[in-house]
Amino acid sequence: MKLRQALFWDTDPKKIDLEKNAQYVIERVLDLGNDKEVKWLWNFYDKKLLKKVVTNSRSLRPRSKNLWKLVLNQK
Repeated sequence: MKLRQALFWDTDPKKIDLEKNAQYVIERVLDLGNDKEVKWLWNFYDKKLLKKVVTNSRSLRPRSKNLWKLVLNQK
């Protein structure tokens, strides 16, 4: 998946390591990503990791955090 510059305006998306920077990627995509990016994220990362990031995130917007907590608790 090619990461959009609009999501990662503060860094070069080509230099992001999807494993090492998983929390960063997950937070940005869940907060600002489009449907295609969220679908990719959902298939790429383990649901336990997604749940952990959402639960512990201090950078997700409150509305996004609440939405993803609801979605992840139903799975």
